[in-house]
Amino acid sequence: MPYYAAPDGLRLFYDVAGDGPPLVVLPGGPGMDVRYLGDLGGLSATRRLIRADARAGGRSEVPADRSTVSFTAQARDLEALRRHLGLERLDVLAHSAGTLTAQEYAVTHPDRIRRLILVTPIGRAGRDIDPAEVARIRESRSAEPWYPQAATARGPFAQALMAPFHWHRWTPERRTEYVPGHANRLPWLRDEFYAGTARPGPVLAPVLVIAGASDGMIGTAPARVVAAAHPYARFELMTESGHRPWVEQPDLFRKLTEDFLT
Repeated sequence: MPYYAAPDGLRLFYDVAGDGPPLVVLPGGPGMDVRYLGDLGGLSATRRLIRADARAGGRSEVPADRSTVSFTAQARDLEALRRHLGLERLDVLAHSAGTLTAQEYAVTHPDRIRRLILVTPIGRAGRDIDPAEVARIRESRSAEPWYPQAATARGPFAQALMAPFHWHRWTPERRTEYVPGHANRLPWLRDEFYAGTARPGPVLAPVLVIAGASDGMIGTAPARVVAAAHPYARFELMTESGHRPWVEQPDLFRKLTEDFLT
């Protein structure tokens, strides 16, 4: 199994899928097992995907110092991975919460990022969600049979019941996307991850920001905030996707990302 050493000695896991120019892939969650991203809608046909589990997530070790799982601290892990791989500069694709780590790295190491892809990002320095927009997106699904249960979900099973809001279309196939072992297993991880304070300043590399128009989890506002924050950012709205656009519109997702990278 391929591991690399973080600056504090923690063993962090990554795997490799596909062939071609390397693309480092960071998962969301926070703390999700990177395997939920699959091959990103077939992107592994043209890219060597280096899929990295964050500390305390997936197959990586859990640190004794919980503060080191903050998104700002995890930017140091990405630099350690770059050194381990022997790459001068990185192309990075990050999803959801992982986009905070990716942006922090790009700001602190501007000479080490070639291109940055941020998929349904959570925001620039935190969770820049517009509650009114999310409410509108969810209300637009009110005619669907699962809506009453999802809209009133509370308690320990709320996230599972609200899963349909994450998608443009909720189908039996979408249920297979949720593997219990891929979820964050540490109740304290989320708060510690978001406890970081982002370094101010824009990303100076080219940035592609992708949002899903039907994302009833976070809406499109965080992606628009991110696109406005970086001078060389391009915003793309995928109109038939929710929070995982590589699953719902794989062909368009591959075209957008491959055109941007090349």
